[in-house]
Amino acid sequence: MAQEVSEYLSQNPRAAAWVEALRCDGETDKHWRHRREFLLRNAGGLAPTGPDAEAAADAESGSRHRQLQQLVSFSMAWANHVFLGCRYPQKVMDKILSMAEGIKVTDAPIHTTRDELVAKKG
Repeated sequence: MAQEVSEYLSQNPRAAAWVEALRCDGETDKHWRHRREFLLRNAGGLAPTGPDAEAAADAESGSRHRQLQQLVSFSMAWANHVFLGCRYPQKVMDKILSMAEGIKVTDAPIHTTRDELVAKKG
């Protein structure tokens, strides 16, 4: 999928600039590569693709802004879960994991939860 993302971005410079603006300071290339894929897979109509995209976005700016904030939040929660082992309420976990279906992360660390450690001792 990484090749597909790179190809898509090379063909859509507006979308590439849009998604690149969502990268956090200090975010590693590895984390960003996967979070960028998450964002692009779930952006729907939020990512600009054509010359008329800006005018349409301005007409719905309040709703669009809230949707974008939610997408960015979900992408960060997903990346935190995958790379740092963070856990969130089950409703959030279900949402971010369903949004991430099909994203292959082969170099993520393996985390052991407190419950798993307690179960091993028992």
